[in-house]
Amino acid sequence: MDDKLARKLRILADAAKYDASCASSGAPKRKAGADGLGSTTGAGICHAYTPDGRCVSLLKILLTNYCLFDCAYCVNRRSSNVARARFSVEEVVTLTVEFYKRNYIEGLFLSSGIIRSPDYTMEMLTRVAKKLRREHGFRGYIHLKSIPEASPWLIEEAGLYADRLSINLELPTEESLTRLAPEKDGAAIEGAMGQIGERIAQAKEEKRRFSPAGQSTQVIVGADATTDEALIRKSALLYGSYGLRRVYYSAFSPIPDASSALPPQAPPLRREHRLYQADWLIRYYEFSPDDVANAADGGMFALDIDPKLAWALKNRHLFPVDVNRADRTMLLRVPGLGARAVDALIKARRHGRLRLDDVARLTSGLKRARPFLIAEDFRPTTLTDRLDLRAKLAEPAEQLSLF
Repeated sequence: MDDKLARKLRILADAAKYDASCASSGAPKRKAGADGLGSTTGAGICHAYTPDGRCVSLLKILLTNYCLFDCAYCVNRRSSNVARARFSVEEVVTLTVEFYKRNYIEGLFLSSGIIRSPDYTMEMLTRVAKKLRREHGFRGYIHLKSIPEASPWLIEEAGLYADRLSINLELPTEESLTRLAPEKDGAAIEGAMGQIGERIAQAKEEKRRFSPAGQSTQVIVGADATTDEALIRKSALLYGSYGLRRVYYSAFSPIPDASSALPPQAPPLRREHRLYQADWLIRYYEFSPDDVANAADGGMFALDIDPKLAWALKNRHLFPVDVNRADRTMLLRVPGLGARAVDALIKARRHGRLRLDDVARLTSGLKRARPFLIAEDFRPTTLTDRLDLRAKLAEPAEQLSLF
């Protein structure tokens, strides 16, 4: 690689690090033929660990960090004093192919600043994917960032070559967009999400290929005054309205020469983690947005306990739950019991009454679950009503856990 291309790669890989919405879970499994290149495993990738322990990665870059827009929170805004660079379509294709051949990557995540026009930018992004697929027989994973202001037919073409499309919502309210990103249109962003969602659903019905790994979005946390409750309610609306595969929460990161409209400090990373946990409650634990809102205080999730435990502590009258009799919905609400543990408990109790030791073998979260459940040989009598229960179950400052 020559020095000029290496410099571009250094600048444009660093510029892409703020976009979190790059995992590939849900991509179909496939493998190239004798004349092709690459494969997908269906596992999530982008500097992530798969369930079997493998670490896999994407080439995550911007086509360019030049941008016509001047969003206050973006390090690549047009008024930002940062080093700029731009790849050609051919350079991105070459980097992807050569890195894949060297076993450095398993796919491509490609986004871009807006150059010339949204249509021009979307066309360039699509040309990269089209060249990889058609000219190089590339069968690896491709994630393209869609430009919501681009013509619908351009986004339609992108979905023919990409495994996943994503459009960043950025900020959850029109008011915040108007204040911090006045050149962006919230209605246009959601309109494009709706278009992609309709095409994905239609392609599934017709058994043809269009963004088979679905679509995702990213919301910036802490750049405005939006509460955790409002963020989660917005995410629930996006999941329900547009069939999004994932909403990613990205903690605002202070940038050089920042606008006075932005907070001077980043929000605690644990806030981002709590939002992901609340998001999982809606997606996998049968909680409604109102249930999750009930876990918050003043619209914000506690930092020392996860939202599921916070909900349980506020609804102690529903506990303890009998692991031998309760339905799945109620077992999913027991702190410390994950969805897999609940399914294992339900399967195991068909063969006999479960004791506390049986529960311990099926979950690593027994410490948190113990005050909220009944087993054949265990009833927590006074544990559930203890005034110091929250303090006993709160996480140490350095610990982060997922239920």
